[in-house]
Amino acid sequence: MSDPSRRRVVGLGLGGAAATLGGGRTAWAAREAFFMRTRLPIGLQLYTLGPGLASDLEGQLSQVAGIGYRTVEMAGYLGRTPKALRAAFDKAGLTCVSSHVQGRPTGADPSLADLDRLIADARVIGIRSLVLPMFPVPDHIQMTPQSGEDRHAVLGRLAAQMTLDDWKATADLLNSKGAALKAAGLRLGYHNHNVEFAPVGGTTGLEFLLANTDPAVVHFEMDAGWVVAAGHDPLALLKAHPHRFRQMHVKDIKATTKPNFAFQQDPTEVGSGIIDWKRLLAASYAAGVRDFFVEQEPPFEKPRLEAVKVSFDHLKALVA
Repeated sequence: MSDPSRRRVVGLGLGGAAATLGGGRTAWAAREAFFMRTRLPIGLQLYTLGPGLASDLEGQLSQVAGIGYRTVEMAGYLGRTPKALRAAFDKAGLTCVSSHVQGRPTGADPSLADLDRLIADARVIGIRSLVLPMFPVPDHIQMTPQSGEDRHAVLGRLAAQMTLDDWKATADLLNSKGAALKAAGLRLGYHNHNVEFAPVGGTTGLEFLLANTDPAVVHFEMDAGWVVAAGHDPLALLKAHPHRFRQMHVKDIKATTKPNFAFQQDPTEVGSGIIDWKRLLAASYAAGVRDFFVEQEPPFEKPRLEAVKVSFDHLKALVA
């Protein structure tokens, strides 16, 4: 795909994928906003709100609900117990349907290494999907900055040093944990950044995971912003792998983003960037996506709550 600064990057030559959604709709229904027509809520990944959320959980959740969000996805327990989290969500009128969870223990929150606790917590909070937000970093990759390295250099090296054996280990983890979670009535997904698009062994990490995980127990959460930051087209990915993506991070980026595999992007509010959401949302729904969560990376040009309102307002009115 060409440099995304040159054009709107989503849906080039792939209009049929979105058009198939329309089938027998009436002219009235075709004019209806996407989230009203599909009767799906607009969700928010709480990571977007940053560190201030932990210190003012009830206040910020109330503002999120006031904007119009109805579902949320967690990215950690924010120092709360599952019972306290559920009480805060209930008080705000929000439902937490999904949570990111690490593959290995990294702190007080449970990981995929502690399924019994994860399952029990999910039942308290109301979670139905658990998502691995990134592959566990292999032991052979040194994440401590070497002489002269900055953070971006370290992350770029991470992409270059991943092997097919490393991706196989992640696929095996997803398959084994996904089967156990399915038996408990939960789903397991995998969330991409742009490192998964780096070439390795004649394929990419993401293509390897898609080919080597069991669709019956593992789904994928597409982060559209990171797909585009890697220089790829989310619509083409949906077309190539229908019904593997069940969740989506609705994330936009600026045209100044240069394609890379090192976790770099120039973020912006949904509708202010280069992604054609009208076509992508319709095609995502047709391909099986049912959970949509707004997410934005720092740095922010607006206060975070103002930014998520801009994104919500754009999506609420979008006809797709």
